[in-house]
Amino acid sequence: MSPIRRALDIRTARFCLPLMLAGAWLAGCAPGSDLSPVPHYDPSRYTIGVGDRINVATFGENQFQTDTHVPVDGNIAFPLIGVVKAQGLTTDQLSQTVAAALKQQHILSDARVTVQVLEYRPVSVIGEVEHGGQFPYQPGMTMLQAVAAAGGFSYRAFQNYAYVVRQEPGGAVVGRIDPQDYVKPNDVIKVYERHF
Repeated sequence: MSPIRRALDIRTARFCLPLMLAGAWLAGCAPGSDLSPVPHYDPSRYTIGVGDRINVATFGENQFQTDTHVPVDGNIAFPLIGVVKAQGLTTDQLSQTVAAALKQQHILSDARVTVQVLEYRPVSVIGEVEHGGQFPYQPGMTMLQAVAAAGGFSYRAFQNYAYVVRQEPGGAVVGRIDPQDYVKPNDVIKVYERHF
């Protein structure tokens, strides 16, 4: 290598190295940069939870219908068969449970039961958004759509990802959620403020 080339490389390194280190430091200081992603949520595997409003209907049998919010104990009262567990079940699982109970108690031998979620548990969005608060969950909702429901990002918002508290079967999980990730009912999403 020529002496001139070596001198240019040294000068370039002296100029660029501090900038590179500063960039790495700033990236490491991004809000929530130490958070791990929360577990992936598949909206097609939605399970009923406390606070959902559901409708349980039996085809051709209007007396076997209920429209109710799932209470804190996770159980719903159904005509003639009594209390049925709803929390933690998919709509298909709950319809099968109700149909089996109607058959077992000799009420209907071939019950065709449907379960529909009329109102979902909300998603909370706080931090650097225009109007923080609770918003109705919609199946397939992403973090970006939840932020849009909150009026969009504020001008100070860090938009690459957000902090989220998510309820999982083992308890609350804290982590990072990216804009295209699916949100889960009861998620609490906090949009960070940019540091620079």
